[in-house]
Amino acid sequence: MKVWVQGFQWYLEASVHVALAVVSLTLVSSWQHNISVNVHLISAQFFGAIAVYNFIKYGIEAQRYVFVPRGRHKKYFWFSIPALLLALYSGWFLWQDLWVVFWVLAILVGLYALPMLKKGKNLRSIGWLKVFIVALVWAIATVIVPVYQKEATLLWDTWVEFVQRFLFVCILMLPFELRDMEVDPAELRTLPQRYGVKKVKVLGVVWVVAFFLLIFFKDIIGYGELWRKAFLAAILLLMLWRMHAERSRYFASFWVEAIPMFWLLLYLGFPD
Repeated sequence: MKVWVQGFQWYLEASVHVALAVVSLTLVSSWQHNISVNVHLISAQFFGAIAVYNFIKYGIEAQRYVFVPRGRHKKYFWFSIPALLLALYSGWFLWQDLWVVFWVLAILVGLYALPMLKKGKNLRSIGWLKVFIVALVWAIATVIVPVYQKEATLLWDTWVEFVQRFLFVCILMLPFELRDMEVDPAELRTLPQRYGVKKVKVLGVVWVVAFFLLIFFKDIIGYGELWRKAFLAAILLLMLWRMHAERSRYFASFWVEAIPMFWLLLYLGFPD
């Protein structure tokens, strides 16, 4: 049993779970737009997400962004090196114009994680902003990238889906914000610190309603997509109702991050 627990803990802490969430959303976008799955893109995103998230989570101090000499995080550092190399190798086979988008994402991640602002701060240290930065990166990576690598022109429905995906990730971020409320420095002024738990839940409900209603702004609305997003909205509302600061450590890091995979399963189990 201990081996299984350690394996599960490694699976979460090494960012494999969150990487699968990223890939799941990319696959959702591919099927939404009737795009054939690009194996190199999926591989680049999966291994890239592992490297980037470990870079952010375990690069707390400036000198550790490049080298983690010792401690319990060392194993994740060494795991991230081949992941990064595999991401770069897979990216080599992608459309060259797509690398411009990747550079934009890299700049956003750098500003988010590295102390590049005044007084050694980064975008992550601006509490109310970090939710939207993460959501923007995820929306670009899982909507714009898979569509752009197939079609140079992004149509209206793609942009609507982009906004929906942005809201979707914002909603998923709220349990993490609530979980970290007690340990985040007061000067961060995160959303729960600014407005309290109840108002953050209300904000989440507003975002869920907007996420669902935006589907009616699309030029083409499929019946399958309609009911899938209605069901997904219900899951998000249940998540908001159940979330509070004292939830188990796995509520956000496992169950919430599994919602994108559940969305993918809806496509696999109930295709159009």
